[in-house]
Amino acid sequence: MNTSKRLLVSVSLFIGVVMSCRATGDFPTLTGAPPLVIGHRGASGYLPEHTVEAYRLAIQQGADFIEPDLVSTKDRVLIARHEINITQTTDVAQHPEFAARQTQKTIDGVTEQGWFADDFTLAEIKTLRAVQRVPFRPQQFNGLFKVPTFREVLKLALREGVGVYPETKHPSYHQSVGLPLERRLVSILNAFNLRTRRDPVIIQSFEVANLEELNALTGVRLVQLIDAEGIALDGTLIPNRPYDFVLAGDPRTYADLLTDAGLAEIKTYADGIGPWKRYIVSVKGVDQNGDGRPDDVNGDGSVNDADRTRLPPTDLVPRAHAAHLFVHPFTFRNEGLFLASDYGASPVEEYLQFYCLGNDGLFSDFSDSALSARHLVGIAPTICSQDP
Repeated sequence: MNTSKRLLVSVSLFIGVVMSCRATGDFPTLTGAPPLVIGHRGASGYLPEHTVEAYRLAIQQGADFIEPDLVSTKDRVLIARHEINITQTTDVAQHPEFAARQTQKTIDGVTEQGWFADDFTLAEIKTLRAVQRVPFRPQQFNGLFKVPTFREVLKLALREGVGVYPETKHPSYHQSVGLPLERRLVSILNAFNLRTRRDPVIIQSFEVANLEELNALTGVRLVQLIDAEGIALDGTLIPNRPYDFVLAGDPRTYADLLTDAGLAEIKTYADGIGPWKRYIVSVKGVDQNGDGRPDDVNGDGSVNDADRTRLPPTDLVPRAHAAHLFVHPFTFRNEGLFLASDYGASPVEEYLQFYCLGNDGLFSDFSDSALSARHLVGIAPTICSQDP
């Protein structure tokens, strides 16, 4: 099905022709169930990330899960922030009473300047307000919303009947400063009687050791996140390592975890993988001037996905399924700079390809777009038999 035909169907959905998805068993996922839409940091394409308001909007858009990244305050409260460094996502720099808290820290081997959550009590965090981190997204909501605790996010999810997908951020760093995340996270889940794989909770981490610890502490589902340093000109992924591997002197990279042996190892402590989407569909650049680096093809002043074209899909999804692991890639965004040029600036085209490849869910900043594309797969079974 060509882009124009797909977009016509998509528009019909947006204007209200709502039809139900196919029944469980009809999708090319591990179980046949419809792929999950995970509200990445809430509806972060529209509102400041990791706020109750952003999570609520993702739920209203139809997300199946909402994703709070978790860091710790000085007084051991888990709050929803993507980074321990809160400089870019709050108005802390505008608070003269906290000027002296600005400092330098090394997080996962990277030296950073700013203000850090673990230097603040929860009461102090609650005096701050969230701001939009991405400059080309709406800025009019800056300074309006508070930073929520994990308990507040969890209560919202349970009240609204959706799942929660927390990530333990920088677990080795938290351990090093005496603020380990794992037992506190499990204690909160236990308080809400969330203990088993049947419960609407999935915990994720880029590190391995803390997932192994969590596997011994709780029965909820766990996901091994898979990262990379970047992409070479030819589309080859540049590997990096889980930071706990770095600390332990383990030379293995994330790519090693995606071999058949690596997937089998992951299965011993986790239920799924969350790879960067380029492990499933990579993109290659253009080097017209022969300098060995990708060119800014569209002339927008930067080299990004819009200057690259897709490579054929890898075999990661079927191999993960063969290891009985589900696959939830990240992160899907509507803006053109995040879309390979041959998607024709259509995020729906990207979603359709990943759904038709059998991914069991995905993380999106725009849950509404992800749901619209999922509806297309649900109401038009032939889409996945067409050239994706």
